[in-house]
Amino acid sequence: MHILVVDDSAFMRMRTANLLKGAGYEVIEAENGRVAVEVYKQRRPAVVLMDITMPEMDGLEALRAIKEVDRDANVVMVSALAQSSLIMEAIQAGARDFVVKPYQPDRLLFAVRKVLGGNTEGECGATCSGG
Repeated sequence: MHILVVDDSAFMRMRTANLLKGAGYEVIEAENGRVAVEVYKQRRPAVVLMDITMPEMDGLEALRAIKEVDRDANVVMVSALAQSSLIMEAIQAGARDFVVKPYQPDRLLFAVRKVLGGNTEGECGATCSGG
């Protein structure tokens, strides 16, 4: 199962990719929203984990573009920007979840499993509360 990790920070992509690979997922990476939309069209990953603030095309624009291609796309926004208005905008645009950076590994894996429809009961504990 492929997960697309979209972040302009190579370090964050590597950290997230290593976490996901350790949990048994295959990872595809993109460095900005424009590349993410193209990769999504070609590969149709099961989940997209996407930063908001990126050059060329930000995460919200990319989210909308991906949803135009596939309205059922599983997109989780992952951002240090935790303003409630931004979270609401992402959810209204079709994001399935919003994880605040720096994230706890359990919280990110919980979000992935949740959007995939997996059993998450009792899995996350206190690290999941509040995002």
